[in-house]
Amino acid sequence: MYDVIIIGAGVSGAAAARELSRYQVRACVLEKEEDVCCGTSKANSAIVHAGYDAANGSLMAKLNVEGNKMMSKLSKELDFEFIQNGSLVVCTDEESRPGLQELLERGVKNGVEGLRIIEREELVLMEPNISDQAVAALYAPTGGIVCPFNLNIALAENAYTNGVEFCFNTQVEGIERIKGGFRLKTNKGDVETKCVVNAAGVYADQIHNMVADEPITIIPRRGDYCLLDQTAGKHVTRTIFALPGKYGKGILVSPTVHGNLIVGPTAIDIEDKEGTNTTRTGLDQVIEKCANTVKNVPMRQVITSFAGLRAHEEGHEFIIKELPEAPGFVDCAGIESPGLTSSPAIGCMVADIVKGILDLKENPNFVGSRKGILNPETLSMEERNELIKKQPAYGNIICRCEMVTEGEILDAIHRPLGAKSLDGVKRRTRAGMGRCQAGFCSPRTMEILSRELSLDRMEITKCGGESKIVVGTNKDRI
Repeated sequence: MYDVIIIGAGVSGAAAARELSRYQVRACVLEKEEDVCCGTSKANSAIVHAGYDAANGSLMAKLNVEGNKMMSKLSKELDFEFIQNGSLVVCTDEESRPGLQELLERGVKNGVEGLRIIEREELVLMEPNISDQAVAALYAPTGGIVCPFNLNIALAENAYTNGVEFCFNTQVEGIERIKGGFRLKTNKGDVETKCVVNAAGVYADQIHNMVADEPITIIPRRGDYCLLDQTAGKHVTRTIFALPGKYGKGILVSPTVHGNLIVGPTAIDIEDKEGTNTTRTGLDQVIEKCANTVKNVPMRQVITSFAGLRAHEEGHEFIIKELPEAPGFVDCAGIESPGLTSSPAIGCMVADIVKGILDLKENPNFVGSRKGILNPETLSMEERNELIKKQPAYGNIICRCEMVTEGEILDAIHRPLGAKSLDGVKRRTRAGMGRCQAGFCSPRTMEILSRELSLDRMEITKCGGESKIVVGTNKDRI
């Protein structure tokens, strides 16, 4: 019997796993997909929010500010990309100015540091491409941007290195209470545990409702995005928001840590928990509304569009607590924006709850650091030449758009919780994320995956399951 099973290997589940690995605990993460970071955590704005938006006194506000303050140290410990570039909430008419003041006061009460309202003259100096209609903005210097993939992967790798088990392609189909804990029925058989952490994203309501007296509802809220080429990455230097409305923070324009420009998201409530398809209507809305805050966004430089689902709970609040009617069952549900920012603090809160239930002792062998995949472009020419001399794979460019080498892909495959699919390689190395969107590098990446995993190329997938890339050969005979 496990001490604790975490359902879901998104950023909240991985953060909880990493924090629990600080203790002497037999823990396991069950994930229905083939890899970590396959749900909400992989498709979002990649923003580290300052914390002025959430309601005063809410758990969202508390964990947002705490998570923001933890991100810089965590990025150094676990070696993932984080830049504290600051954010601006733009007011485009004088009638809306009270909204900025309201955000300022809310942020101050939430404990956000450095907030101030700036007028148009300073705003234009900070961001020359700000809308001609902008009259003022709320400036939050503690806002930032992060790589959501590497944050999630780093947390999971560190948890795994410290003893947490991960079981992929494992879907929880039922939960029943047993003496001393729970029995989870999965597509791969039953498993027993003393505690359950429900970090199942948009499916957290289904898991919760298997054991709870009071049901909850998670609404998939789709957000459409456009990602622009790195040639557009310096159009703005800070994250630019519109004044928030009923459905969130509106359409943002922001640089990414990799030098692209991201525009989005929409906020469209849907029923399909797998409905990550973009729509023409949604993308048109992104293109139209981004011009309200930033002028001349070079939308002709769009290299891809995508959609993500936010796990919106009806009360618009994080649900992180042990169920009184099911002792040992801990919800980590309704983790929508600012969930990515809050994830380090969410992990700590969940671990504290589980520690109290199980009376856990500290793990004396806990290792709090992790080294990410080496990027040869960070080396001097001499260092890079020496690396290639020792490991020739680092001299073989596979993805020309992003200049990703075979050495990086080999590292991605063979490191803890390594990549098993094209998307797994892409999230770890950016191979396939450039202008051609994997048009040229996919066959070569497939060759490497096939060779290193001892798989027939027909078995290589885009993202696990039935997403096979090759489904037959030319001139097959019947």
